[in-house]
Amino acid sequence: MASTRVPAPELSVARVLPLLGLPHLDRLFDYRISADQDRDAQPGVRVRIRFAGRLVDAILISRTASTTHKGNLAWLDRVISPFVVYPPQLSQLIEALAERYSGVRSDLIRSAIPARHAGAEDSQLESTWEELGTALEPDLSSWSAYQHGQSFVDAVLAGTTARAAWQIAPGDDWALALASLAVKVVVDGAGALIVLPDQRDVDKLEAALRTLVAAKQITVLNSGLGPQARYRRFLSVLQGQGRLVVGTRSAAFAPVKDLKLAIIVGDGDDNLVDPRAPYVHAREVLTTRSALEKCSLIIASHARTAETELLVESGWMHNLVAPRETLRTRMPRIQAVADSDFELERDPLARSARLPAVAFKALRDALDREQPALIQVPRKGYVPTLACGNCRTPARCRHCNGPLGLPQGSPTHAGVPTCRWCGRPDSNFRCQSCGSPKLRAVVLGTERTAEELGRAFPAVRIITSGGNKIVDTIPNRPAIVVATPGAEPRVLNGSQQYSGPESHGYYGACLLLDTWALMGRQDLRATEDTLSKWTAAATMVHSHLHGGQVIVVADAAFPVVQSLIRWDVVGAAAAELESRREVMFPPSVHMAAVDGASAALDNFLELVELPAQAEVLGPVDLPPGVTLPGEYDEQKFGPVQRLLIRTPLGPRAELGHALRAAQVARAARKNDLPLRVQMDPLHIG
Repeated sequence: MASTRVPAPELSVARVLPLLGLPHLDRLFDYRISADQDRDAQPGVRVRIRFAGRLVDAILISRTASTTHKGNLAWLDRVISPFVVYPPQLSQLIEALAERYSGVRSDLIRSAIPARHAGAEDSQLESTWEELGTALEPDLSSWSAYQHGQSFVDAVLAGTTARAAWQIAPGDDWALALASLAVKVVVDGAGALIVLPDQRDVDKLEAALRTLVAAKQITVLNSGLGPQARYRRFLSVLQGQGRLVVGTRSAAFAPVKDLKLAIIVGDGDDNLVDPRAPYVHAREVLTTRSALEKCSLIIASHARTAETELLVESGWMHNLVAPRETLRTRMPRIQAVADSDFELERDPLARSARLPAVAFKALRDALDREQPALIQVPRKGYVPTLACGNCRTPARCRHCNGPLGLPQGSPTHAGVPTCRWCGRPDSNFRCQSCGSPKLRAVVLGTERTAEELGRAFPAVRIITSGGNKIVDTIPNRPAIVVATPGAEPRVLNGSQQYSGPESHGYYGACLLLDTWALMGRQDLRATEDTLSKWTAAATMVHSHLHGGQVIVVADAAFPVVQSLIRWDVVGAAAAELESRREVMFPPSVHMAAVDGASAALDNFLELVELPAQAEVLGPVDLPPGVTLPGEYDEQKFGPVQRLLIRTPLGPRAELGHALRAAQVARAARKNDLPLRVQMDPLHIG
């Protein structure tokens, strides 16, 4: 019975954080530690407490000898596990991110620490990292191709805090380069952590690592693991056996001991943002860790985000780019062909495949050289919508202004354009902008494109990759690959398994089709995302010295097209950042998006004490496709809307702290209308 318990002889008061997910209860509470719990009740362990009449999980944060609580303290119910799963460096990280993102610590802990599995704790770790296998001496020579690359590598290996924005040069095997540096760091006795946007990239990096170390020396953390395997690997990282850690978004929190090098690849990818509150970006997790743990950091990508460019401009990190001479040597020949330059009438086969003559020739040249060719289209599927064939204005219904498309049924036969909203056919279409009666498909998709190419190249194998049917690798022989961005298969020489740089093959040509569907999106990051998708595809093509060609079907006058032709991704990022400054959008300012019912937003503005110079914009409608989590009476409390709150660049946690305090006050008043707060969201609206 509780009355017979004896307090621990020393430091008998436990300060615990209940994992409740409620802003006003995101604070420490004092509980009494009994003598039989004294050994196991250490800071960082999971405990069970009785809170408001029910048993809940909590984290023991610290132990003290006394308490400021007036009255009798309740006892800890039990120590769930003696394993310290919340070490001091993880605690510091969670505290910093909670302030930055206006978040609740228990929400962040949920992402950082996997659920306990007793079976994983029963098996003890007996081997060190070195005993799990033998590592080969990694080759770091590829880094010398970049300006100051060798100096950067030397600084990382020496333990100096070095940070770099690495722009992957065309044709570089980024996975092998990162694997070599990470293995060298770990062989020297420290820890390395690599975060990637999706499982395809994790598999590619893991394959590169396996050419240098044994499979058991690589700790992979991703959402595909079962509860026991995930918790087991988390414990191996905690105890120092897992020193070489690779994973997706949540792996950014992995408590690697003596972390010397952190790496994030493709930081502009939406997959790196947690879809759950407080919507943390893995890049922010690693930049915060670099500042707190003094570890080196690499942000690697073929293109560059405005956020990374700001870090470089501020001097917090440095450029790691190839000289222009190296880029010119490695680049494929990149050529822009505007739609007005189509000469389909000269070639009936080209006309059937809706390709410019120069693009059609590039395909034939690659196939003649016994090489595969890549065609990137913005999306999978089959003729999603239509546009004016003259000015490219989206075709709209004259009755409801909905988008026009071809009717469902046999997609190989032309039909009467039909509104996708009201279903009315429009057999006498006239463009609302220029009056032209011509129509064309806006995005034909992978399936339709593959069908047309099959007719133009009847003797060539056509491969489609995208959606839920992604092809990871293809052999280095003639084929036409039609893929969506991010689903482009890798070309392998010989075996269909990665076995080092000698297995790395290239496409002979790449066509970028329907490009204006990417460039014309109503999105703040449309240009940035477009260049990222294009460069990722173009880097898979042979250099121009070996006949490699990239044809982008777009007007060469567009700045993003010029950036691709010159391979000036750094200049494009600088221009993007400058344009954001002009309109005062992130990352040139701190901005929060607050979504909720009209009544909830009014109440929130009454409670929040914003920093000086804060500016409130809106309310406005939510971006298309965005919904508010939770339900409420819209007639009573008003429609869902969005407020934007921005402040000049300054202390990173200032705005987040103010919004967090307002959420605490709101929860204390039991205002249960759904409300969502996002700091620097990817898509503002």
